[in-house]
Amino acid sequence: MDIIKSSRHQKIIGDFGENIICNWLSRSGLEVTLVDHTGIDIVAFNPSTNKRLGITVKSRTRKPGTEQESVNLLSYQRGRDDREKVRQACRAFACDPWVAVYVETTGEADVYLTSLDNYDRNYRIPGKAVDDWKMCSMYREKYAADANVLHIHVRFDATNWRW
Repeated sequence: MDIIKSSRHQKIIGDFGENIICNWLSRSGLEVTLVDHTGIDIVAFNPSTNKRLGITVKSRTRKPGTEQESVNLLSYQRGRDDREKVRQACRAFACDPWVAVYVETTGEADVYLTSLDNYDRNYRIPGKAVDDWKMCSMYREKYAADANVLHIHVRFDATNWRW
């Protein structure tokens, strides 16, 4: 099935990414809420650890040929400091900063979730204008081997969906 994005697709995929992450956190026993706050999209509380997570979510739909493109996480371009916005929001809500990525392609999707500290230690390249989540096969293998990167893989099977 081809991907033909509607005029509101960016908003729709953003909301969907936030909701699928909320769903998986909720079904894992965490208390979760969406928040409309600069820097974070989700606040989750893990009752087994008494930890609160402030999660920024980035969601993308990739057309054929672009499946391995990185997802921009945090920008420092043109006076922006998205990392500081995440940290400020997390201080305001007494949360640990986390990042989540939802990427879908024609036939599948991946959800990744990790702490900002883990991202910084293992995947961030300091000095870049934009921190990104790499989607090439080498990095996908690194994520799979990292117990601190939570991952869900979803396959789409559209058997009767044509317009």
